[in-house]
Amino acid sequence: MQDFQDANGKPATIRRFAAVDGCRVARRRSWFALHRRSSQTSRRTRFTRQHGHRCALRNLIEARIGPIVIITGALTRDDLATNPSVANYLAAPSVTTHHNPTWAAGQSTSVRVAIDAAEQIGADAVVIGLADQPFITPDAWRTVAAGLGAITVATYDGRRGNPVRLHADVWDQLPHDGDVGARSLMQLRPELVTEVSCTGSSADIDTLEDLHRWQSN
Repeated sequence: MQDFQDANGKPATIRRFAAVDGCRVARRRSWFALHRRSSQTSRRTRFTRQHGHRCALRNLIEARIGPIVIITGALTRDDLATNPSVANYLAAPSVTTHHNPTWAAGQSTSVRVAIDAAEQIGADAVVIGLADQPFITPDAWRTVAAGLGAITVATYDGRRGNPVRLHADVWDQLPHDGDVGARSLMQLRPELVTEVSCTGSSADIDTLEDLHRWQSN
Protein backbone atom coordinates (compact mmCIF):
# COMPACT_ATOMS: atom_id res chain seq x y z
CA MET A 1 0.00 0.00 0.00
CA GLN A 2 1.37 3.36 -0.95
CA ASP A 3 1.69 6.48 1.14
CA PHE A 4 0.26 9.77 -0.07
CA GLN A 5 1.60 13.29 0.12
CA ASP A 6 -0.10 16.34 1.53
CA ALA A 7 -0.64 19.58 -0.35
CA ASN A 8 2.93 20.67 0.45
CA GLY A 9 4.44 17.49 -0.95
CA LYS A 10 5.26 16.03 2.48
CA PRO A 11 4.57 12.35 3.22
CA ALA A 12 1.26 11.71 4.97
CA THR A 13 1.15 8.99 7.60
CA ILE A 14 -0.94 5.90 6.89
CA ARG A 15 -3.50 5.76 9.63
CA ARG A 16 -6.70 6.76 7.94
CA PHE A 17 -6.92 9.50 5.28
CA ALA A 18 -3.91 10.73 3.45
CA ALA A 19 -5.59 13.98 2.45
CA VAL A 20 -9.01 15.53 2.25
CA ASP A 21 -9.63 17.86 -0.69
CA GLY A 22 -5.86 17.90 -1.19
CA CYS A 23 -5.34 20.43 1.57
CA ARG A 24 -5.77 18.81 4.97
CA VAL A 25 -3.82 15.84 6.25
CA ALA A 26 -5.47 13.49 8.72
CA ARG A 27 -3.73 10.43 10.09
CA ARG A 28 -6.25 7.90 8.88
CA ARG A 29 -7.07 5.31 6.21
CA SER A 30 -9.96 4.71 3.86
CA TRP A 31 -11.42 1.33 2.98
CA PHE A 32 -13.89 0.19 0.36
CA ALA A 33 -15.59 -3.17 0.92
CA LEU A 34 -16.59 -4.90 -2.31
CA HIS A 35 -18.99 -7.77 -1.59
CA ARG A 36 -20.99 -9.83 -4.04
CA ARG A 37 -23.54 -12.45 -3.02
CA SER A 38 -23.67 -14.41 -6.26
CA SER A 39 -20.91 -16.05 -8.28
CA GLN A 40 -23.10 -16.56 -11.34
CA THR A 41 -22.20 -14.74 -14.54
CA SER A 42 -25.55 -13.17 -15.23
CA ARG A 43 -27.03 -9.94 -16.49
CA ARG A 44 -27.04 -8.79 -12.87
CA THR A 45 -23.33 -9.48 -12.47
CA ARG A 46 -22.41 -8.05 -15.88
CA PHE A 47 -24.26 -4.81 -15.21
CA THR A 48 -22.68 -4.37 -11.79
CA ARG A 49 -19.24 -5.09 -13.16
CA GLN A 50 -19.52 -2.76 -16.14
CA HIS A 51 -21.38 0.17 -14.63
CA GLY A 52 -21.77 0.03 -10.87
CA HIS A 53 -18.18 -0.84 -9.99
CA ARG A 54 -16.83 1.77 -12.38
CA CYS A 55 -19.00 4.56 -10.97
CA ALA A 56 -18.49 3.56 -7.36
CA LEU A 57 -14.71 3.38 -7.71
CA ARG A 58 -14.56 6.63 -9.66
CA ASN A 59 -16.48 8.50 -6.96
CA LEU A 60 -14.35 7.06 -4.19
CA ILE A 61 -11.10 7.90 -5.92
CA GLU A 62 -12.34 11.42 -6.67
CA ALA A 63 -13.15 11.89 -2.97
CA ARG A 64 -9.39 11.78 -2.25
CA ILE A 65 -9.87 10.60 1.30
CA GLY A 66 -6.84 8.36 1.11
CA PRO A 67 -5.64 4.88 0.13
CA ILE A 68 -8.39 2.47 -0.88
CA VAL A 69 -8.58 -1.24 -0.14
CA ILE A 70 -11.08 -3.22 -2.21
CA ILE A 71 -12.35 -6.43 -0.63
CA THR A 72 -13.24 -8.87 -3.40
CA GLY A 73 -15.48 -11.91 -3.11
CA ALA A 74 -17.37 -13.75 -5.84
CA LEU A 75 -15.65 -11.49 -8.36
CA THR A 76 -11.87 -11.49 -8.14
CA ARG A 77 -9.62 -8.60 -9.07
CA ASP A 78 -9.01 -10.24 -12.45
CA ASP A 79 -12.78 -10.51 -13.02
CA LEU A 80 -13.20 -6.81 -12.34
CA ALA A 81 -10.26 -5.91 -14.55
CA THR A 82 -11.91 -7.41 -17.63
CA ASN A 83 -13.66 -4.06 -18.02
CA PRO A 84 -11.06 -1.55 -19.28
CA SER A 85 -12.56 1.38 -17.34
CA VAL A 86 -12.57 -0.57 -14.09
CA ALA A 87 -9.06 -1.84 -14.79
CA ASN A 88 -7.84 1.76 -15.07
CA TYR A 89 -9.25 2.58 -11.65
CA LEU A 90 -7.78 -0.59 -10.14
CA ALA A 91 -4.39 0.51 -11.41
CA ALA A 92 -4.59 3.81 -9.50
CA PRO A 93 -1.76 4.24 -6.97
CA SER A 94 -4.30 4.62 -4.15
CA VAL A 95 -6.02 1.27 -4.82
CA THR A 96 -5.10 -2.19 -3.54
CA THR A 97 -7.19 -5.36 -3.24
CA HIS A 98 -7.68 -8.08 -0.63
CA HIS A 99 -9.65 -11.23 -1.37
CA ASN A 100 -12.25 -12.63 1.02
CA PRO A 101 -12.33 -16.41 0.48
CA THR A 102 -15.39 -16.78 2.74
CA TRP A 103 -17.49 -14.13 1.00
CA ALA A 104 -20.46 -16.51 0.66
CA ALA A 105 -20.86 -16.53 4.45
CA GLY A 106 -22.10 -12.94 4.39
CA GLN A 107 -21.11 -9.29 4.27
CA SER A 108 -19.68 -9.37 7.79
CA THR A 109 -16.80 -11.55 6.57
CA SER A 110 -15.76 -8.88 4.07
CA VAL A 111 -15.86 -6.30 6.86
CA ARG A 112 -13.62 -8.54 8.95
CA VAL A 113 -11.09 -8.81 6.09
CA ALA A 114 -11.01 -5.02 5.88
CA ILE A 115 -10.61 -4.69 9.66
CA ASP A 116 -7.78 -7.25 9.70
CA ALA A 117 -6.00 -5.31 6.97
CA ALA A 118 -6.50 -2.08 8.90
CA GLU A 119 -5.05 -3.58 12.07
CA GLN A 120 -1.97 -4.76 10.19
CA ILE A 121 -1.02 -1.22 9.22
CA GLY A 122 -2.04 0.41 12.52
CA ALA A 123 -5.11 2.26 11.23
CA ASP A 124 -7.36 3.92 13.78
CA ALA A 125 -10.56 3.90 11.71
CA VAL A 126 -12.09 2.60 8.48
CA VAL A 127 -14.71 3.93 6.10
CA ILE A 128 -16.75 1.19 4.44
CA GLY A 129 -19.05 1.24 1.42
CA LEU A 130 -20.38 -1.19 -1.17
CA ALA A 131 -19.57 -1.54 -4.85
CA ASP A 132 -23.20 -1.79 -5.96
CA GLN A 133 -24.03 1.73 -4.73
CA PRO A 134 -22.70 3.92 -7.55
CA PHE A 135 -24.53 7.11 -6.54
CA ILE A 136 -22.60 7.70 -3.31
CA THR A 137 -20.94 10.98 -4.19
CA PRO A 138 -17.34 12.01 -3.50
CA ASP A 139 -18.72 14.61 -1.11
CA ALA A 140 -20.57 11.90 0.83
CA TRP A 141 -17.35 9.92 1.23
CA ARG A 142 -15.57 13.03 2.48
CA THR A 143 -18.36 13.98 4.87
CA VAL A 144 -18.45 10.56 6.52
CA ALA A 145 -14.66 10.26 6.56
CA ALA A 146 -14.44 13.51 8.53
CA GLY A 147 -16.64 12.12 11.31
CA LEU A 148 -15.19 12.07 14.81
CA GLY A 149 -17.53 9.69 16.62
CA ALA A 150 -17.17 5.96 17.23
CA ILE A 151 -19.55 5.29 14.33
CA THR A 152 -20.43 7.86 11.68
CA VAL A 153 -23.13 6.95 9.18
CA ALA A 154 -24.39 8.77 6.09
CA THR A 155 -28.04 9.75 5.82
CA TYR A 156 -29.96 10.60 2.66
CA ASP A 157 -33.20 12.50 3.20
CA GLY A 158 -33.11 11.32 6.81
CA ARG A 159 -32.55 7.63 6.00
CA ARG A 160 -29.34 5.86 6.92
CA GLY A 161 -27.10 4.38 4.25
CA ASN A 162 -23.46 3.89 3.30
CA PRO A 163 -20.69 4.77 3.74
CA VAL A 164 -20.04 4.14 7.42
CA ARG A 165 -16.97 5.17 9.39
CA LEU A 166 -15.91 2.82 12.18
CA HIS A 167 -13.35 3.86 14.77
CA ALA A 168 -10.98 1.18 16.05
CA ASP A 169 -12.70 1.32 19.45
CA VAL A 170 -15.71 -0.56 18.02
CA TRP A 171 -13.98 -3.08 15.75
CA ASP A 172 -14.08 -5.90 18.30
CA GLN A 173 -17.84 -5.38 18.67
CA LEU A 174 -18.58 -6.02 14.99
CA PRO A 175 -20.22 -9.33 14.00
CA HIS A 176 -18.01 -12.14 12.73
CA ASP A 177 -20.69 -13.85 10.65
CA GLY A 178 -23.93 -13.07 8.85
CA ASP A 179 -24.90 -10.53 6.22
CA VAL A 180 -25.31 -7.46 8.39
CA GLY A 181 -22.05 -5.50 8.37
CA ALA A 182 -22.15 -2.80 11.07
CA ARG A 183 -25.94 -2.47 11.08
CA SER A 184 -26.49 -4.77 14.06
CA LEU A 185 -23.95 -2.88 16.17
CA MET A 186 -25.64 0.43 15.37
CA GLN A 187 -28.94 -1.04 16.50
CA LEU A 188 -27.46 -2.42 19.73
CA ARG A 189 -25.41 0.68 20.59
CA PRO A 190 -27.28 3.73 19.25
CA GLU A 191 -25.37 6.00 21.60
CA LEU A 192 -22.23 5.37 19.54
CA VAL A 193 -23.77 6.55 16.27
CA THR A 194 -23.47 9.98 14.70
CA GLU A 195 -25.51 10.70 11.59
CA VAL A 196 -24.29 13.08 8.90
CA SER A 197 -26.47 14.34 6.06
CA CYS A 198 -25.02 13.57 2.63
CA THR A 199 -25.70 14.30 -1.01
CA GLY A 200 -26.39 11.53 -3.49
CA SER A 201 -27.97 8.15 -2.77
CA SER A 202 -26.95 4.78 -1.35
CA ALA A 203 -29.46 2.90 -3.51
CA ASP A 204 -28.36 -0.60 -4.54
CA ILE A 205 -28.06 -0.75 -8.33
CA ASP A 206 -27.47 -4.34 -9.46
CA THR A 207 -29.47 -4.53 -12.70
CA LEU A 208 -30.77 -2.27 -15.44
CA GLU A 209 -34.20 -2.66 -13.86
CA ASP A 210 -32.81 -1.31 -10.58
CA LEU A 211 -31.39 1.69 -12.42
CA HIS A 212 -34.66 2.42 -14.22
CA ARG A 213 -36.59 2.06 -10.96
CA TRP A 214 -34.23 4.47 -9.21
CA GLN A 215 -34.49 7.00 -12.05
CA SER A 216 -38.29 6.87 -12.02
CA ASN A 217 -38.36 7.59 -8.30
